Amino acid sequence: MRTFCAERRIVRFAAALLIGTAMTSVVAVPAHAQESNASLRGKITADGKSGASQVVAIDLDSGYRRTVEVRADGSYNFASLRPGRYKLEITTASGTRTTDEITLLVAQNAVLNFDFSATEEVAGEEDSIVVTAGKIQTMQAGEIGANITERLIDQLPQTNRNFLAFADLAPGVAFITDGSGNSRLQGGAQGSNSVNVFIDGVGQKDYVLKNGITGQDSTQGNPFPQMAIGEYRVISSNYKAEFDQVSSAAITAVTKSGTNEFHGEVFVDYSDQSLRAKRPTEIFGNIPKVKTQDMQFGGALGGPIIKDLAHFFVAYEGKRIQQPVDITPGGGRTVTSFPTQYQSYFGSTNRDFNEDLYFGKIDIVPSEKDLIEVSLKYRDETGENLNSGQLAESTATLIDTEELRGLLRYERTEDTWVNDFKVTYEDAKWAPTPRVFENGSLFQGNAAQNTLLQIGGSANYQNKGQKGWGIQNDFTYTGVDDHALKIGVKAKWVKLSSLQLNNTNPIYTYNADYGTSGFNDTIPWRVQFGAQSGPGNPVVKSDNFQFGIYAQDDWDVTDRLTLNVGIRWDYEETPSFLDYVTPPDAVNAVSPANYPNLNNADYDIRDFISTGKERKAFKGAWQPRLGFSYKLDEDGRFTIFGGAGRSYDRTQFDFLQQEISQGAFTTRTFQFFVPGALDPLHGCAAGPTCLAWDPVYLTEAGRQQLLARVSSNGGGRELRFINNDLKMPYSDQFSLGFRGRFADLMEAEVGISHVESKDGFVYLLGNRRPDGSFFPPNATPSSPFGFAPPGFGSIIIGTNGIETSADSAYFKFTKTYTPVSPWSLDATYTYTEAEANRKFNEVFSLDYPSIDDYPVIRSSGVRKHRFVMAGSADLPWGFIFSGKLTLASAPYVQGFINETSAPFQRLIKAIEAENGIRQIDVAFTKYIPTTFLSDESRVKLRVDIINLFNDRNYVNFNENAADNTRTAASPTIFGERTDYGTGGNLPRTIKLTAGFSF
Repeated sequence: MRTFCAERRIVRFAAALLIGTAMTSVVAVPAHAQESNASLRGKITADGKSGASQVVAIDLDSGYRRTVEVRADGSYNFASLRPGRYKLEITTASGTRTTDEITLLVAQNAVLNFDFSATEEVAGEEDSIVVTAGKIQTMQAGEIGANITERLIDQLPQTNRNFLAFADLAPGVAFITDGSGNSRLQGGAQGSNSVNVFIDGVGQKDYVLKNGITGQDSTQGNPFPQMAIGEYRVISSNYKAEFDQVSSAAITAVTKSGTNEFHGEVFVDYSDQSLRAKRPTEIFGNIPKVKTQDMQFGGALGGPIIKDLAHFFVAYEGKRIQQPVDITPGGGRTVTSFPTQYQSYFGSTNRDFNEDLYFGKIDIVPSEKDLIEVSLKYRDETGENLNSGQLAESTATLIDTEELRGLLRYERTEDTWVNDFKVTYEDAKWAPTPRVFENGSLFQGNAAQNTLLQIGGSANYQNKGQKGWGIQNDFTYTGVDDHALKIGVKAKWVKLSSLQLNNTNPIYTYNADYGTSGFNDTIPWRVQFGAQSGPGNPVVKSDNFQFGIYAQDDWDVTDRLTLNVGIRWDYEETPSFLDYVTPPDAVNAVSPANYPNLNNADYDIRDFISTGKERKAFKGAWQPRLGFSYKLDEDGRFTIFGGAGRSYDRTQFDFLQQEISQGAFTTRTFQFFVPGALDPLHGCAAGPTCLAWDPVYLTEAGRQQLLARVSSNGGGRELRFINNDLKMPYSDQFSLGFRGRFADLMEAEVGISHVESKDGFVYLLGNRRPDGSFFPPNATPSSPFGFAPPGFGSIIIGTNGIETSADSAYFKFTKTYTPVSPWSLDATYTYTEAEANRKFNEVFSLDYPSIDDYPVIRSSGVRKHRFVMAGSADLPWGFIFSGKLTLASAPYVQGFINETSAPFQRLIKAIEAENGIRQIDVAFTKYIPTTFLSDESRVKLRVDIINLFNDRNYVNFNENAADNTRTAASPTIFGERTDYGTGGNLPRTIKLTAGFSF
């Protein structure tokens, strides 16, 4: 019996008990989680006649009402309110007083006090209370972040309609778009896989792939229709205990709901080659603009089903993109240097991308104490992946991405407690498929094996995803004076799947300079193809069980000091990893008898061999989280805040499954020679995987002949092992800051933060030389790839070890828009010193024997200086101007250089590259009132100008640390920008928008 079976049973019993208790006590079905809702509390000072007895919060859009009793000390507490516009009704024995409109933001912890003896709070009528912006205080504790309002989302210029594009207004957060238009979110020095986005309190985490949330791996698409997002908050660090599966940036967003009035909107965005400047390739090549098209369109409708009781909201957004791609010769060669039959592969072409996003939501308020919501999202993406470079159009992969998410929630509110219960469903698929299934040909140059051109089918064939159910309960109790106590539990049952058939299309590699024919395309020196091998199945599926609990106390210690004390614990089990048994032939291959090279190695291979009993479920241990805020003045305009905490993330299934799939479907490599005339660069010694060329090997039958040569001794397949004691990655976070409010609408903040992440997943090379060493003695250092176990490929071992560190100082300024003061400004400057022990986003670390041998140097994934400023202003004649400025210093570039003297190790060099980022985007919007459909109807006309000054913001740089010489084949040296034609972001681009709303 396995040692951790009892632990499994205990956790499952706890999940069933806690969730069952929640279901029986609150008639389960969910509501807004604490990650997304606002809270509102305060004290009411009596007016000398009598004290207040109750406070009613009324949602001005939906009629939604919540009531709380006022305690003996005059305090009141709404533990959970949907973000939106409210008015408060305060009842006393002498009458009812009503506030004017107040706005609560997503995840806002708001404080609003009243003093009825203060005559300035009464304007006009006796029962009217004017609430100025300065009276609402926000207690953010130790969090560092920023609120992105609906106005910012709607008005700021952008091209892709990805609502996350404005998250970089938070300190330490970057929204990154690469040269192919793919976008991702990054927090600090950690990869995008450490990010989590919570929509209506539900995490969108991708448990399989690398870009943090489902559907965002290698895509120009958006995670959610922007029209359906009300607002969101970005938290860079020091979030509360309810946030799980995140170790860098957390985003918490709320969706829009229907109101008591019907409102709708439609729009079309359009841009093409006539509305953009020339790309660098078109400039340098002196060629006409390649056809491009970027069209986005959509609509939304919301309104009452039954006024004050039930509402609906639906939204749709679509994308149709044609993006230019440049196929260019490699190795510094010209098109005319290729034979005629290959010249047509070069030139500019287009790749297509299509996305359809749907969202629907119904909310029902059967009583003042109950709220029921049902929502559904569907995402569908098609098109093709093809990047600029030396890969011909036939090598493209077809996009097949689908995602379905559903949410049912129920919220019950009583005088001293609120309970949120939710049921979730998710089904996400990411499946890039080769456009054609045929042999691929890779042509290289004799010098440095530069890729000149690749044609034929793509080697990439994958189908990965997650599917399952989850339940979650969050309970908040406000019955203890000066405390808001919160506990929560979550359990998920998800099926994870991965199909990865590397080199499903055979790739034949030719030395084009070999022989005397001028261009060799008849005798390849190598073929690589995938084939079934060993035990197991290339389709890896596994159940996955997740369980998490937390407790949180927001404690007003005094009128000025607030503490936010929380702790959480997470647990996860993935049976395909836990129950995995290392195949006997793999165990035998690395045994002392067959592979004595490991006898004196610096690691023990037995730590990586599993019998199905050694491994334990992943536990996030205890994660303490502490925040504080201290008001320096009575009105709370100036506050010192800070926090510290630990947060555990997760190891992606895409890493864990490779232990199984790599042994089931393996890339086989065979080399060829011409008898009596070995290719001097690619020559090999005759053996099972090195033989004379025969044209039959271009066929499936011929490849089967090759497999038969190695079928009796491991087939040359790679051996992949994962540490039995694999741990969850985590980060430790610390922050300290000062914020102040000025003139009610302005807020400034300065602060520092420190974030360390540890136990990131890494793959190392397990091969060793006969004496157990990694590097050769008294020679130029090189990895021992040629010393694999007999009959097998290399040993690759997976373990923990990636570490990052980011020290940041920042300044943030915010001026809020109001109709009275119709302009806004958000500006954030962040200075970051970031280090890592591995190149950013690199998992395979095959140059040193241990991850501990890699030096800790400047991170290549974080720019030292980043300044982002965005704002908008109402102009005369119904115009609105908005703009966004992004400035960032150049990235650091890392590369290897060989050390030729003791200790004979490779060194990593990091220098600051050429060119930082400067981009200015602007937009002008004109609203034209009409009386069509309603008195609030209006036509929208808008012009966005992206990259106003046509700055070239390159993203590709020379990473060869030994390259200090300019040649025709390599005109740049280490650290300089490369790929002038395709490596940058958009040239100056104009986007036209037309819309209608009512």
